[in-house]
Amino acid sequence: MRAVAPVICLLLISATSAHAQEEPQVDCRNAVAQMDLNICADRDYRAADAELNKAYKQAMAAMQETDKELGGIDKAYAGAVEALKKAQRAWIGYRDGQCELAGFEARGGSMEPMLVSGCLAELTRKRTSELKQLVESAEN
Repeated sequence: MRAVAPVICLLLISATSAHAQEEPQVDCRNAVAQMDLNICADRDYRAADAELNKAYKQAMAAMQETDKELGGIDKAYAGAVEALKKAQRAWIGYRDGQCELAGFEARGGSMEPMLVSGCLAELTRKRTSELKQLVESAEN
């Protein structure tokens, strides 16, 4: 029996963990309850973040090409990849701080997560647009 108890505990933990990871079914087009609005705002942010990641990869590839071209002229001209990394790190710090600040409008309330996620989504979409413009400029 003692050997079975740890196995049963692991199975219960696994089942609980898998259940906790399931996303609630929420119709975001008709959400009205605050919990649903929070879930929808988080989904919106995660979708925006996925687009940002795609745009960042494209921008990184474009900056690698820029470095290759400029480095062929003079190694001192290369550095676009490092500049993009530096800018992205700085932007992440700005985004996180700005969106934490946005949450203070409802600090401690049930609306705070929605405000933070909404801010994250908005700033992320703006950054995605900037990265796409960077790629377009590099291609011209």
